[in-house]
Amino acid sequence: MPPTPTPRVKPHALRNGDKIGIVAPASNIRRDALEAGCQTLRNLGYAPFYFDSIFEKDVYFAGSLDRRARELEEMFIRDDVRAIICARGGYGSNYLLRALDLEKIKAHPKIFVGYSDLTSLLTYFSDSAGFVNFHGPMVNKDFGSVTGIDLQSWHNAVSGMSKWTVDVNPETTSLVEGFAEGIFYGGCLSILVASLGTPYEIQTGGTILFLEDVAAKPFQIDRMLMQLKLAGQFTGVRGIIFGEMRDCVQNKSVSGKDQGYTLEEVILRVVGDLGVPVAFGLRSGHVSERNITLPLGIRASLQVGGGTVQLNFLEAATTPADLC
Repeated sequence: MPPTPTPRVKPHALRNGDKIGIVAPASNIRRDALEAGCQTLRNLGYAPFYFDSIFEKDVYFAGSLDRRARELEEMFIRDDVRAIICARGGYGSNYLLRALDLEKIKAHPKIFVGYSDLTSLLTYFSDSAGFVNFHGPMVNKDFGSVTGIDLQSWHNAVSGMSKWTVDVNPETTSLVEGFAEGIFYGGCLSILVASLGTPYEIQTGGTILFLEDVAAKPFQIDRMLMQLKLAGQFTGVRGIIFGEMRDCVQNKSVSGKDQGYTLEEVILRVVGDLGVPVAFGLRSGHVSERNITLPLGIRASLQVGGGTVQLNFLEAATTPADLC
C-alpha cells in the first residue's frame, strides 16, 4: 500500500461577518443568479464581494483568460477576503492552470469552494499548492436556491469542526462492502479524466476517491472509469464513493425501451474487483438539492456494509480563525 499523501496546509476557519470573494473562473454568469446567491450568503452572516468585471463575456467564458486569472489571484492575496467561492462552473478553468502565479496563491491559502469544471482548480491547488480546499456549493446555482445547500456540512467543513460524520442522503447505497481510511480527494469524473497525460494529472494514491458527474450516459461513465483504471489511477486508492450521478442514463432506444441495466451495475464491472469499499449516491456537486460540502485533502474513513454507508472526516479542514 502506498504511503498516505503529505498532509495539506489548512486555511483559516470562516467566521460570522467575514468577507467572501466571489469569482468566475469558467463560464459567464447571470447577474440575477449571482445576486440571489449573494443574498443567501448575507443571510448566513457573511459579506460577499466581487469585482464588476465578473460579468464580462468572451465567447462562453466569463471574460478573457487574463481577467479570470487575475481576479482569482487578487482574491487570494487580498487580506480582507477570508474565503473564495466560485459563482458557477461550465467550462474554462483548465485555461487558468498555466496562467496563475502559483507562488502567490501558495502564500495565501484560503477556503476555496467549487465543483464541476472547477475540479481542475481543486485538484491543482490540492496537489501543487498543497492546501485543503472544498468540493461544495457555488453561488449562482446552490446558494441561489432555497434548498441548494446542506447547511450542516457547510458549517462543519468551513468552521473547523475537529471530527464529524457526513449526514449522507438515504439514497446513498453500498456497492462493495468494506472499511477504508485515507485522504479524501476527487471531484467531477470527466474533469479528473481530462487531467491524465498532462502536467496536472491527478494524484490518487492513498485516497478515498470521490467521483461524480452529470448527464453522462452509462457507457461514457464506463469508458472514463476504464481510462482511470488503465492509467493506474485506482492503484493505491483505498475506497471509492460516487455522487448522485444525475441524469446519467441511456436515452431510449429506437424501439422505445429503457436501458436494461443500472448505472451501479456498470460501475461494478470496472471497480468491483479492486478490493476496496465502494458506495454510490453521495449528494455533492451536480445534485438535486442540498449540496454537501466535502473537504479535499484531509483524513477520512469510509464504512460500507450492512446496507449502510458512513463517511467520517477525522480531522478539522481549517485552522481556528483566532490564529490568524
